[in-house]
Amino acid sequence: MSRKGLMEQDLSKLDVTKLHPLSAEIISRQATINIGTIGHVAHGKSTLVKAISGVQTVLFKNELERNITIRLGYANAKIYKSEDERAHGSGKEDSPMCDVPGFENCRMNLLRHVSFVDCLGHDILMATMLNGVAIMDGALLLIAANEGCPQPQTSEHLAAIEIMRLQHIIILQHKGTVAGGAPVVPISA
Repeated sequence: MSRKGLMEQDLSKLDVTKLHPLSAEIISRQATINIGTIGHVAHGKSTLVKAISGVQTVLFKNELERNITIRLGYANAKIYKSEDERAHGSGKEDSPMCDVPGFENCRMNLLRHVSFVDCLGHDILMATMLNGVAIMDGALLLIAANEGCPQPQTSEHLAAIEIMRLQHIIILQHKGTVAGGAPVVPISA
């Protein structure tokens, strides 16, 4: 059965012994890696997830009113590489046309399908944060440059991922200037 824009999955022709987490038949429909966003409260974790995936993970009225995440948030995103050698994040079909000006005639190819686990940063919600860490394959640690480091929940989140033996971590610094000599990976949130 095929859905418009998704990889064909004909079970009579599908050899399940050859499937792996990066098989087109798998990543077309299912995220195969969980990436967590961790860090102190109000350091931009939910904003980053929304910028990458287009999904607002803060859903509940009391979260929106208080501007804090109370429950774990989840958002899936497909990551593409287009024929013009650019990478794109989106929830689009498997092989859409590129929407970057000047490259509209290029087709994008699905590389990965990831799931973001947007963790809470507030200290009284650490038990819920630990549930999120349990399913992570990697994490993005957000640190605000306009505050001292480490903040209390930054230290707690680092301790949590150490306990869970999470080894794949990328540190993102924002809200200020970057330390001299450090590599800069531009993101927009």
